[in-house]
Amino acid sequence: MIMNDIAETGLTLDRGPQVLLDTVVQDPTGPLSVGIAGPGGHGKTALLAELARVHQRGAITVRTTAPEPGEPVDADTLVLVDDAHLLDDARIEVLLGLVATRRHRLVVAHRPWPRSAALSELVDALRRDGQALLLTPFTREQTAAYLASTPELGHRDDLVDFVHTQTCGVPRDVERLARGLAAAETPTGAVVDPPRSVVGEFGPDLDVQPDAVRRLLLAVAAGGTLPVSMLGALLGREPAAVDDLIATTRAAGLLGADGRLAPIVRRAVTTLSPTTERTAVWRRLTELQLARGGAVLPLVRSLLAVGALGDCPVPTLAAAANEALADEPAFAADLFAAATAAGRPASAEQALAAALAGNLDDALRLADRLLSTATPPDRREAAVVAATALAHRGHVGRSVELYRWSGTASALAFATVGGLATGDLSAAAEPPAGDPGGEPPTLHASAARLMAAGVRDSVTGSPTAALSALVQAAALLEPDGRAALLPDSPAALAALTAVHCGELEIAEQVLHRALAAGVGGPLMARRHRLLQAWILMVRGETHAAAERLATVTLDGRPLESRDLLFAAAIRMGVSRRNSDLGALKRGWGQSLEAVVRHPVDLFTLLPLGELAIAGARLGDLARLQPYLLQGRALLGRLGDPPLWGIPLHWSGLHAAILTAEPAVADEHVATLLAAAGHSRYAAVVAAAAESWVEVLRGVVDPTRVEAAARGLHDTGLCWDGARLAGQAAIRTADRRAMTTLLECARALQGRPPGGQTPTTGVSTARVAGPTQQGLSDREYEVAELVLAGLTYREIGYRLFISAKTVEHHVARMRNRLNCANRTELLALLRTIVADRASDTAGQPWPQRATR
Repeated sequence: MIMNDIAETGLTLDRGPQVLLDTVVQDPTGPLSVGIAGPGGHGKTALLAELARVHQRGAITVRTTAPEPGEPVDADTLVLVDDAHLLDDARIEVLLGLVATRRHRLVVAHRPWPRSAALSELVDALRRDGQALLLTPFTREQTAAYLASTPELGHRDDLVDFVHTQTCGVPRDVERLARGLAAAETPTGAVVDPPRSVVGEFGPDLDVQPDAVRRLLLAVAAGGTLPVSMLGALLGREPAAVDDLIATTRAAGLLGADGRLAPIVRRAVTTLSPTTERTAVWRRLTELQLARGGAVLPLVRSLLAVGALGDCPVPTLAAAANEALADEPAFAADLFAAATAAGRPASAEQALAAALAGNLDDALRLADRLLSTATPPDRREAAVVAATALAHRGHVGRSVELYRWSGTASALAFATVGGLATGDLSAAAEPPAGDPGGEPPTLHASAARLMAAGVRDSVTGSPTAALSALVQAAALLEPDGRAALLPDSPAALAALTAVHCGELEIAEQVLHRALAAGVGGPLMARRHRLLQAWILMVRGETHAAAERLATVTLDGRPLESRDLLFAAAIRMGVSRRNSDLGALKRGWGQSLEAVVRHPVDLFTLLPLGELAIAGARLGDLARLQPYLLQGRALLGRLGDPPLWGIPLHWSGLHAAILTAEPAVADEHVATLLAAAGHSRYAAVVAAAAESWVEVLRGVVDPTRVEAAARGLHDTGLCWDGARLAGQAAIRTADRRAMTTLLECARALQGRPPGGQTPTTGVSTARVAGPTQQGLSDREYEVAELVLAGLTYREIGYRLFISAKTVEHHVARMRNRLNCANRTELLALLRTIVADRASDTAGQPWPQRATR
């Protein structure tokens, strides 16, 4: 479609009308027989006016009305007829006669509907003897050209997009909106809504429409796809009559060819229609849609947008809430609440929606009320909601009671998971299915049973079987798990198990899929993101871990106790790995509160272990000891399953190192060595633990240390692997061994070998390097003052030495630590100085009595 802008007239025309005008300008007296068709607002009248102006400028007589029957028409007169679709047959016959004589010059404009037999004959005759033009909406380019002719609007692309989107290119509406924006002195910011004055200009267009057309417009404005049969029931008309109404509305330029309303027309219809008429139409529409089993949520949204939700029937509100449950549980809860306010009794679905949205206060309140007042089916569902909410808040024992009381297959499976989580080994014998004739074997039920089997295997079976069952359970929920109410998701448990097995790639993948599928709704999304942050932290990607952690609370809702515990542990873990002693001190109080709020269970041993190391680093481990004892007692009741116990002993080892308790450290190493045959991960951790305590005793075997460090790295404990290699490098007296181990540390923390500057964008603080002894006392003093930002002259003044001597100390430290540049040296010194404050492991440990 070719566009041309007539500068003199301001018209924006397609190729056909432009060619017509050019022809008339060149020969105003030439033959002319034209039919112009187009819906209202598409420029027919403007084009006729331009034709009249061109001819009048040439002193040609122009007639703008259709002649009466028998009325003579001069052959030199140009006859321009607008709205020919409104003429009676007699006057159309006169026009048809003028065409037949082939002596008169005639241009007839009309809408495509209504179209009588006489008008159809006239249109055909005009096409045969002359030409037929069809006026269509503007393209975006034509809209841009029109706006460019308005100096107040300029050439802003965002305005072009806004105007074209709002009007769908209907020329009348483009002109109205452009004029309104120009009058409103459009700001430089993005335009969001059309000016009210522009919306008001549609009033006369709507007022002249028949009642049936206005009701049709209201029905279409409500949203959704409306079949003709439904519109017939709404308007009280047969299908053929409905088709006529649709054609009439399109011909008026109010309804697009695709059956939709342009946004500005929809706004005008909903805003300018009488409230009683709008409410009556939409209320009836929702009733009809509900009766035919169609989606009512789009209609309810429209009612809500204009503040008419209170007029929506209760069954419609409930149906819309159920439709919104999977994707928008918070909105579903609001709709259920509106239905309850309108007289519908509270239901288990309402409690379910609140729980899925993460509003556990409302979920527990509703569920508790239903447990004592509802019918048996609702009581059973309410028990599941209450059990799930309590599980998220750490009341696992009460949660297990409610799941067992509910008795469905899923509930019994969740009771098994909860029982094992609290150390009840007898829960492993829980039957896999519910009562006969109970819950059908849905995806949700099957996933719950697999989830229980996976946790059972993690305690009494093999890690491989446990991880396989949990990953399979997670996959079952991915197609339709948004509305699945879960005490913990199989994806989260699979990720935890994978972390305990050193399979971080599997953990990442299962969490990514669960988040993409929305499994468990907003309630579980936080859990999945926290575990993603945990994996990043363990790998030493502290900046990425902190960023992921920040996304967890973007919605402003407070964290439930389990999520709060993980969040606190991640913050402390990131601070510890960054050697940020100030952040550790600031976060310690909140971390202790998080531990107190959530009772120790099997699935919170990871954060408990991380907090134990932080407590040891701060010299305050004693306050966590009761909870660590509870964790070990829980493992004891379960038969000390290696999969869950190994990370806790690994954390215990590092806490013992920080508190300078060699005997305690040896106990943890012995336990890890005893479990080494359980899995590859157990063997790697056991070897690393043994190598670590040997290094602290001054026994550095570079080959063994490097193998142990690389083993840690390969199982995901990247930061720990680099730290082990770095500490060994600091403690060996063998220059070649130190260089080899420092190269290993750099490689494991993502830095290139040879002390080169990293090019991958990984921060030098991503994984700490050597953090213990290796500097003289004087060098420690110099290092502390260098890190404080003092100049060499200022340091010399403080230590009563020359600036040249200070420079010599710094150069020697850089050479000894094999740092390629000052940035690398400062990063390493920051860790060494921070660790010295509490880490006494640099002193040689007593040798063990037995090896």
